[in-house]
Amino acid sequence: MPWVLWVPAALALALVVLPVAGLLVRTDLRRVPGLIVSDASLTALRLSLETAAVSTLACIVLGVPLAVVLARSAVPGIRVLRAVVLLPLVLPPVVGGLALLYLLGRKGFLGYLLGVTAGVQVPFTTAAVIIAQTFVAMPFLVVSLEGALRSGGERYERIASTLGARPWTVFRRVTLPLLLPALGSGAVLSFARALGEFGATITFAGSLEGVTRTLPLAVYTEAEVDVDSAVALALLLIVVAIVVIAVARPRALEGTAR
Repeated sequence: MPWVLWVPAALALALVVLPVAGLLVRTDLRRVPGLIVSDASLTALRLSLETAAVSTLACIVLGVPLAVVLARSAVPGIRVLRAVVLLPLVLPPVVGGLALLYLLGRKGFLGYLLGVTAGVQVPFTTAAVIIAQTFVAMPFLVVSLEGALRSGGERYERIASTLGARPWTVFRRVTLPLLLPALGSGAVLSFARALGEFGATITFAGSLEGVTRTLPLAVYTEAEVDVDSAVALALLLIVVAIVVIAVARPRALEGTAR
């Protein structure tokens, strides 16, 4: 590896590590355990983990078929569709939250329909948190899977088709096994993104303790009244995110076979 790469690599690492170090310097570590074991903090952590898990499952159920369609379909306008699917990656999360609010809110066309026909109100509920997290996290899964499908080609699927396998059999017995490493990587990235979601959640679901106040929202709320508590919660969120990424992600994401 060229030695010259170490300089920008070190700068990039510093850009990520030093802000976290700043939190550690700012915090009285002796007070951290007492600050993060409060009922409000534990409730926010539980809600974050539960909603992130459900939204990740939703990303898998919806994102796998979508990625296959984007990678294998040749219908007109597929590039425009891909751009729309990846829009949450570049949109400010607050804009996404507003879009969801005007879709599913009481005055949104779908929200009004749900309210009139079923008496269901989605905004400012735990379901709204899951929808917001899925909205911002699913593109990470789709990108991972579509890239894997395109790089892997269609050779094995075509061979299976020539041997008489039906499309569903090809998808179940050939495509899905080939996608498993990328699926694991994308699912972990989606979970981590959902865990840290803030903007779309606070706009669409609000910040109701025990209902919609996830850990990032708890950090924001505590920052207004108790900076030390907010920093302690931020460290807790960082630790959880590191554990998820370092422990749960598959080896394929590391780019080396072991």
